[in-house]
Amino acid sequence: MILIDEDTQLDFLLPAGALYVPGAERLLPVYEKIFQKVRERGIPVLSSVDAHAENDSEFRDWPAHCVAGTLGQQKAPGTLLAARQVVPNRAGVPLDRGAAQWIVEKQALDIFTNSNWERLLALYPGEECVVMGVATDYCVRHVVEGLLGRGRQVAIVADGICGIDVEGSERLVAGWKEQGARLITTSEW
Repeated sequence: MILIDEDTQLDFLLPAGALYVPGAERLLPVYEKIFQKVRERGIPVLSSVDAHAENDSEFRDWPAHCVAGTLGQQKAPGTLLAARQVVPNRAGVPLDRGAAQWIVEKQALDIFTNSNWERLLALYPGEECVVMGVATDYCVRHVVEGLLGRGRQVAIVADGICGIDVEGSERLVAGWKEQGARLITTSEW
């Protein structure tokens, strides 16, 4: 089992964040519980983070958010492990097998745009991918559908995701279940 921690960054999770997902602040205690279990069980974590330049082309479509080095780009409290490695969005980055958490930078909605993501997933063949994060109808959608499309087993932490369009997010989750993903809660995990 590996945990996929999708975009748990302050700009998305806090009401003052540049691209706040409404209601996402309720996820903060959930993430702390999940990461406590990760620490207790030694579960590897693949975390995605937006890491935009100040003039990123994505800002034509979205408000400026998660600019590298800003407070808003930081991960939520409790979602960092001591043994971690940052994986920039460039080819051929050496991967330290001693890391308990990989923090994979991206400049697009889809984490699979960072070629190192596939390499990291390959370190865990056959492992179920447990997904949490924001926003269900954007970045979480890309990671879940990317994993399912690659034949990976996927479990979605139902109380650990939050979408912008609530009804649309519910339809997405129902569709993922039809494709073989399973829903779990923090207490079941």
